[in-house]
Amino acid sequence: MVFEQFSNSKYIYFIAEIGINHNGDLEIAKKLIDIASDSGCDAVKFQKRTIETVYSEEVLKAPRESPWGVTQGDQKRGLEFTLEQYKEIDKYCKGKNIDWFVSSWDCRSQKEMRVFNFKFNKVASAMATNIEFLKTVAEEKIPTFLSTGMTNLIDIENAIKIFKDHNCELMLFHTVSTYPASLEDLNLKCINNLREKYNLNIGYSGHESSVSPSIIAASIGASVIERHITLDRAMYGSDQAASLQEEGLKKLVNVIRNIPKILGDGEKTFNHKEKLIAKKLRYWEN
Repeated sequence: MVFEQFSNSKYIYFIAEIGINHNGDLEIAKKLIDIASDSGCDAVKFQKRTIETVYSEEVLKAPRESPWGVTQGDQKRGLEFTLEQYKEIDKYCKGKNIDWFVSSWDCRSQKEMRVFNFKFNKVASAMATNIEFLKTVAEEKIPTFLSTGMTNLIDIENAIKIFKDHNCELMLFHTVSTYPASLEDLNLKCINNLREKYNLNIGYSGHESSVSPSIIAASIGASVIERHITLDRAMYGSDQAASLQEEGLKKLVNVIRNIPKILGDGEKTFNHKEKLIAKKLRYWEN
């Protein structure tokens, strides 16, 4: 079982969520992959949509000023990569020796992405109640991360049942789907509650502006951390403000890497270094 490696792991897997922060530009995507790789991330993640499936014709025709035109459709299409562009991303990530995968937003996109034979699948919070989609993902039997923003326990249990029925490994991500999320809404204690209730490893996908909640999440047992990244929080896009720039990402990954070492195994010991100090300070034992 792939996710067994995350049980009491001495290594926390870190996903840099590029999502649509590339703004439809392959060169920006490559720069973000470079940042993730240089920062020590294990994976980058993108998003994939079939625009005409995810959005109604009425929505696509609605007015919206953007770098790509004057309608919602212009904006949505401008943010999407083609299959050929994803093939270039696949090649680039392999050259950087970094995992990559996508969260698809419809069954057609999920099936199209199968050509890449991802190590993991990811279900976005928005898709967590789409039964047909969950079955499409689960039938691949690829270990899957499922974000639980915008869900209740019944929604989560329905999703877990689908993956169990398909004998597909599942890890839940505790998530709060606001962008950026307020600290008082994060409810990180839910990580332990979800683990105890469902006997699954739990990850954390953070949408807050700061780095401290991810550090706390890893400290209380999150097996995987996922954070959005950007070249500049001021760039165009709804996810940019909830993302980390290079400096913040590097600092966060560095701290995350040290957490298992700092936490240790929990066993009380009287180690060699302490014994040397004790010999100096406990005069009555000398």
